Amino acid sequence: MKATAKAHPIQGLVKYHGMRDEQLRLPYHDSISVCTAPSHTKTTVEFDFEREEDRYIVDGEELDGRAKERVDDVVDYVRKTSEAPHAVYGVRLESENSFPTNVGLGSSSSGFAAAAMALAEAAELEWSRPEISTIARRGSSSAARSVTGAFSHLYAGLNDEDCRSERIETGLEDDLKVVIGLVPSYKETEQAHEEAADSHMFQARLAHMHEQIAEMRDSLREADFERTFELAEHDSLSLAATTMTGPAGWVYWQPATLRVFNAVRKLRNEEGIPAYFSTDTGASVYVNTTDEHAELVKETLEDCGVKSAIWEVGGPARLLDESEALF
Repeated sequence: MKATAKAHPIQGLVKYHGMRDEQLRLPYHDSISVCTAPSHTKTTVEFDFEREEDRYIVDGEELDGRAKERVDDVVDYVRKTSEAPHAVYGVRLESENSFPTNVGLGSSSSGFAAAAMALAEAAELEWSRPEISTIARRGSSSAARSVTGAFSHLYAGLNDEDCRSERIETGLEDDLKVVIGLVPSYKETEQAHEEAADSHMFQARLAHMHEQIAEMRDSLREADFERTFELAEHDSLSLAATTMTGPAGWVYWQPATLRVFNAVRKLRNEEGIPAYFSTDTGASVYVNTTDEHAELVKETLEDCGVKSAIWEVGGPARLLDESEALF
């Protein structure tokens, strides 16, 4: 009735934007990402027969409002699916993040992935990770890819059999280093998704998405570093164009974000360093580079006045033993 799990957040490479079904969180198109470690979320859940109401705590704060509703969607789906008699009991869920949240570093992906993994175990669902990804997707579409880990592909679809995540095997995992440029700027990703289809750029983005996915899968299979992360850099610009031309005109980037962009391009174009920037819906920047050049890239970001860290590829969501439970 109790389980603990750990999951890593994702960096979107070919990012999804907008949902055709907000309740099931079915995206309009496929997406591909890579998990980042050692950043992680750890979550413990327990079905408790003495508990009448569900309670969710993240980083010491109890959830309410829309944040609680999103977790409710995940918990209710597990209850409906499980045949375990204790799955009807009240749920206590506690979660801790090892990295800053709501700054564009994918905390919702690792949060819902860890929750889905722990809930499935506690509710005695003997499911594969692609199947568990459909649980996580109900909280965050990106979380589906965090369940399967490393480089993963979430397929678009109208049901759980089609809209699930699978891992992509590639030779890029060992040498990739992701230098994080932390630019604190609170953002609301869900609002951007809600109005995505209202941008006049949205149909143009959809039109080229099939080719982008095919190109990204092929470059990963070939372990082509330059091609993979050039695609990711261009996709970041495409996503921003769509976001900024929606009704609210969301502009997530800050001056520090642009300083990092320019510094990374200077490293690449003038010094031949394999470095490519990427952003999701936030001001913080991922810089994808190799192990050999990671320290130089980190120093470059710090010269831009941006706090930075070197991360690597993270694996799939996994269960932890009882000694690592949060309560």
